[in-house]
Amino acid sequence: MARHTDYDAIVIGAGFGGMYALHRLRDDLGMRVRVYERGTDVGGTWYWNRYPGARCDVESMFYSYSFSEELEQEWEWTERFPAQPEILAYANHVADRFDLRRDIAFGISVAAASFDASGNRWLVETGGGERASAPFLITAVGCLSASRVPAIPGLDDFAGETCHTGRWPERGVDLAGKRVAVIGTGSSGVQAIPVIAREAGHLTVFQRTPHFTIPAGNRPLRPDEVAGIKAEYRRLRAESRVSPSGVPLKEPPIGSALEVPREEGIAELDRRWKNGGTALMTTFSDTSRDIDANGVLAGYVRERIREAVADPATADLLTPADYPIGAKRICLDTGYYAAYNRDDVTLVSVRDTPIERITPRGVLVGGVEHEVDVIVFATGYDAMTGPLNAIDIRGACGRSLRDAWAAGPRTYLGIAAAGFPNLFMVTAPGSPSVLVNMIVSIEQHVDWVRDLLAHCREHGIVRVEARADAQDRWVEHVNELASRTLYPRADSWYVGANVPGKPRVFMPYAGGMGPYREACDDVAADSYRGFTLTGPGTSVPSSKAGRP
Repeated sequence: MARHTDYDAIVIGAGFGGMYALHRLRDDLGMRVRVYERGTDVGGTWYWNRYPGARCDVESMFYSYSFSEELEQEWEWTERFPAQPEILAYANHVADRFDLRRDIAFGISVAAASFDASGNRWLVETGGGERASAPFLITAVGCLSASRVPAIPGLDDFAGETCHTGRWPERGVDLAGKRVAVIGTGSSGVQAIPVIAREAGHLTVFQRTPHFTIPAGNRPLRPDEVAGIKAEYRRLRAESRVSPSGVPLKEPPIGSALEVPREEGIAELDRRWKNGGTALMTTFSDTSRDIDANGVLAGYVRERIREAVADPATADLLTPADYPIGAKRICLDTGYYAAYNRDDVTLVSVRDTPIERITPRGVLVGGVEHEVDVIVFATGYDAMTGPLNAIDIRGACGRSLRDAWAAGPRTYLGIAAAGFPNLFMVTAPGSPSVLVNMIVSIEQHVDWVRDLLAHCREHGIVRVEARADAQDRWVEHVNELASRTLYPRADSWYVGANVPGKPRVFMPYAGGMGPYREACDDVAADSYRGFTLTGPGTSVPSSKAGRP
């Protein structure tokens, strides 16, 4: 007999979003919370992504929670950009420090969730048959957690080992001295390839689309700089919350790429390239929205690629030519281009000649069989919508979220969806999420939901639902912001282009963390404009249908 338990809130996922939601709802509001996590421990993205070279592209001192001054003072980061083991250790430390595991059910996937309109409760069923219910359902499933392997013919015939970077075995993969194929050169491929090249006997990289990648400039953190940041954490955290990218803007733009004298611009680009990190992308004020200005930055990076790669033909294959820099996720690397100078690394372009099939012995391209012992798929994710669509979520009228999003995701504030009362999504489509520091975005989302649930308790509200007209306005606003940028000019996972048949819709909010926070705060201050708030027997509409 399946067990059925009632809670005040159910959270799906125990990554940084789910852990923070549990802490805020349980410890701030005294709610009885149940968290379901399909992994065997906390960490979310950083639990699953154990591939060689996995590392965050946000600096460690700011890729961390800000809610506890004691936590941020006691934890010691060791590198400028943290590697996966250190991030996972941090997640485990947080779980221990705040006693989170006692309310998390590990190794359990949520299969379905349906809203019972008669009781204003969500009914949740796990893959193992456990049933639970709660008035409120919070999804913290991550934006990049639905890994995907392309449907290449013959995959099941391969006699060797296969693995995906986003589902790397905890035991690891023995690559030493073996012939290894890496399929994909996005962010995870860019990080993994230099490390695998050093381990493998021979590495063959299969690339469809080259990505712009810039040096991370990673290094050990100096004790004096750690102490300096910790002394200024309150100010720096406040800056992060309202900055465009969710981190303090240490190096502002020097002006328009089209107006700054060429020599001055090149000198500044050289300096930022040498220092490493994403500051290169904000050298100029207009490269994200003006194609000619973007060409100045893109041209600079293309020159650095040609300098780094010894073979001109290989350099040409690695040089992006048909989309603006930054329109796809910018990658940070450590020795990526230098890896192709090794005699034991081969680059195969599958852009014009796609992979025909996987054979028992390797990968067949253009009639040539590349024999390998291990195939590593660095082929990315069904981003943002994939993790939510993997669950059969049904709203007040029984309609599934998959059907509601069949033409592309539609949310209000990137937090709620019309027709799905009492469902709150952490960093969903329509929010800044993947375009900013995820930890800052997570804290903003969860704090906003916590305040809304406190408001519901204070005023006897039992049902909260986004209004369809407010949602429409928000979607229009998100689309309009994207249209001001160069993002739509690339076939990226931001628009779902990496998944066959997925609607082409730019999913994140491109207006920046600060303006987004202001918009959400404005909605809350105006009696949660754009939501219908319902008491036990009374409909309490918000004051206005809602401008964005």
